[in-house]
Amino acid sequence: MTKILSTLVLLLLFTTVHAQGVDKSFTVKHSSDKIVPDGILDEPIWEMAESAGDFQQYFPSDDVLAEYQTDIRMVTDETTLYVGIKVYSPGKDYVIPSLERDFRAGGNDNISILFDTFNDGTNAFLFGINPYGVRREALISGGGGNNSGFTTSWDVKWKGDSKIYDGYYTAEMAIPLTSFKFAEGETKWRFQSYRFDVQINENSVWYPVPQNQSIFSLAFMGDMVFEKPLGKSRTPLTIIPYANLLSDRDFSSDQGETALKVGGDAKIAIGNGMNLDITVNPDFSNVEVDNIFTNLTRFEVSLPERRQFFVDNNDLFGDFGGGRDANPFFSRRIGIATDSAGNSVENDIIGGIRLSGKINDGLRLGLLNIQTGEDLDREIVSNNNMMLALQQKVFSRSNIGFFFINRETFGSNDFSLPEDRYNRVVGIDYNLSSKDDVWQGKFYGHKSFQPGDKVGNYSLGANLGRNTRFWSVFGDVVLVDEDFTSDLGFIRRKDIFKSALSVNRLFWPASGPINNHGIQLFSMVTWRPTLDFQRTDHDINLSYDFEMKNLSQFGLGYSNSFVFLNNPFDPTSTEGAIELPGNQNYNFNTVNFSYRSNRANVFAYEGNSSIGSFFNGSRFSAEGEFTLRIQPKVRLSLNVNYDKISLPDPFPSADLWLLSPRVGITFSKSIFWSTLIQYSNQRDNLGINSRLQWRFAPLSDLFIVYNDNYAVNLFEPKFRSINLKLTYWLNI
Repeated sequence: MTKILSTLVLLLLFTTVHAQGVDKSFTVKHSSDKIVPDGILDEPIWEMAESAGDFQQYFPSDDVLAEYQTDIRMVTDETTLYVGIKVYSPGKDYVIPSLERDFRAGGNDNISILFDTFNDGTNAFLFGINPYGVRREALISGGGGNNSGFTTSWDVKWKGDSKIYDGYYTAEMAIPLTSFKFAEGETKWRFQSYRFDVQINENSVWYPVPQNQSIFSLAFMGDMVFEKPLGKSRTPLTIIPYANLLSDRDFSSDQGETALKVGGDAKIAIGNGMNLDITVNPDFSNVEVDNIFTNLTRFEVSLPERRQFFVDNNDLFGDFGGGRDANPFFSRRIGIATDSAGNSVENDIIGGIRLSGKINDGLRLGLLNIQTGEDLDREIVSNNNMMLALQQKVFSRSNIGFFFINRETFGSNDFSLPEDRYNRVVGIDYNLSSKDDVWQGKFYGHKSFQPGDKVGNYSLGANLGRNTRFWSVFGDVVLVDEDFTSDLGFIRRKDIFKSALSVNRLFWPASGPINNHGIQLFSMVTWRPTLDFQRTDHDINLSYDFEMKNLSQFGLGYSNSFVFLNNPFDPTSTEGAIELPGNQNYNFNTVNFSYRSNRANVFAYEGNSSIGSFFNGSRFSAEGEFTLRIQPKVRLSLNVNYDKISLPDPFPSADLWLLSPRVGITFSKSIFWSTLIQYSNQRDNLGINSRLQWRFAPLSDLFIVYNDNYAVNLFEPKFRSINLKLTYWLNI
């Protein structure tokens, strides 16, 4: 009876606090005691430090206290923030997929802590650790509303470890204050922590977050108050030199070379809130290879940025415009050029600078300037690529941003056309984010300038969404002029006026195996302004999805599509095939089914399948991912994508296969080996990427990277390379 009354009192207190919008805080004690971050909470200071308080459940419910609690305490000295964590659990059967740093949190046991050091609800630093002491760090931007603002490519030096006991594990973190940017004399930061316990399928948070919101949304944070105000943010000068010995061979031209390439990066602190990144002759050969895909559309597909130089404060540069249709700055354009044969090839980056961060509490600045090299043999010109961005905070979590982009050719060559001498884009965005994250939106206007082409050339857009526990509604309109051009951007289509509407109704059963289920209607229609606003595309999708309390998911869907082909098109990309005729309408319908098992299972799988009409024929598609975890050393996975396209004669039919097995082995917390094989008969390519990494010192690595590519049909080699790369991170 006493236990029941205690539980009722706790629930009443939680409900009251939740209704008031929550006011949680704790004090970070100042101490000169020495703390060794070995994961064992045996220092006396941990008994004196103040507990941050109870955790609340986020999944499967968001209105009760966590079944298994977490205790977080913090102290600082003049140079370091120390975090002590005690994580209670039902047993020792923890799920740890690998020992490699920068793991993703879903589907395994871990805890993450977030620090909003400028108290603006827009950007935050994240640090995480699991029961085996494997660490991760990430940057969160854009308010943390979705995964696009979650960047794990960021690296910073810090120490931490864990220790497993019966019924709980403990962790200690020692994070240098130089890892953060903050205002001098700061007395508090906004704070949040979230935890995954897959033994009982419970996710919990320190500050309550509604389940319909992102678990790392920066709208839901409390305060950590410093007993002693912080001094200056003293980020050290960091120099990261590298040496890369490369040997490659191009079998199509029967040419190869062996060369030694050297260069490096530097990171310099400017005041309390700014970073200056400098790169000279950068090399990205150690960057994880992109996943290939089967593309049955007429349009380019954007891929995420993985290069470290472009990561810090990336939202300042890359979040303007519409990410799907009209993003004026897409950093992956830098270092890619079109050769004389019209092929996209890598283009050397000579060097560049990147200044980004906070000028004051409300104003952020971003300045990027990168010079790419000239290649006379391939008729590639040298370009200067520059972007200036300013972002001013308004209201609680919204901001107004301004940018100017300039891509300008250097030198004079016979193959350099006058109309390509420069491309300039200017624009302004208003990003709306309400205090409680219920309202999200964006309104923007951009204009481009090219030699002799300064009239029109605009890109306009607006979207607005409202997300509550039972309803989620989103609307979007985009207008891209036929002459709008951003050479450093991602412009999927031009000459379009597009509208989209999404309505989602969620249901939350009080009991049973289903956590939530809901129906969603999504529609998107595109018109061509230069064709008297002729409708050229529409997609109407109706789906019903279920999320189970055992963390599996499944759903059913139906879609109706309409395409007006302006030009002939072959969706199979078959060489020499007769294309579907242009200037013609196509209507097709599809039904689909999807399923995903609990990712924490030793053998996890997910997949979806669809069948229906496709242009003037039919299509059957099936794709799946299968993962086997041999904890914690080995992770095996296989991605399979199959498309059977049947079109009437004389148009091509095809069986398109994409197979991607991957092997990941972590020999220890410092030695990792991964191999990815990618087979695509649509691209006529079998690619092998194998990478061995030895982290011999903090953020300092030795890489051996092997790449091999074969033509599928004839099975003959196309390109092969091997890299031996050494990087060293030096703080001064």
